[in-house]
Amino acid sequence: MNKTELIDAMAADAGITKAAAKKALESFLGSIEKTLKKGDKVSLVGFGSWSVSKRAAREGRNPQTGKTIKIAAKKVVKFKAGAELGKAVN
Repeated sequence: MNKTELIDAMAADAGITKAAAKKALESFLGSIEKTLKKGDKVSLVGFGSWSVSKRAAREGRNPQTGKTIKIAAKKVVKFKAGAELGKAVN
């Protein structure tokens, strides 16, 4: 399912227009992004949680040449599924 299909499904399920569903989805995603940028965690009980983790700098290898390269440190977003979501999928 892509973003357009999700908006269509949200509009149909909630009985709202596609424009309203798009605005709601973009607001939801924007709020998550702002919270993660601050370094905070977002939790939706039963669904899951998003958090930011730091990945240390490390050495890697270029697969084409075999030459050692330096990979810079960076922050990564992690998602952990909640128990209810896990049960619904299984």
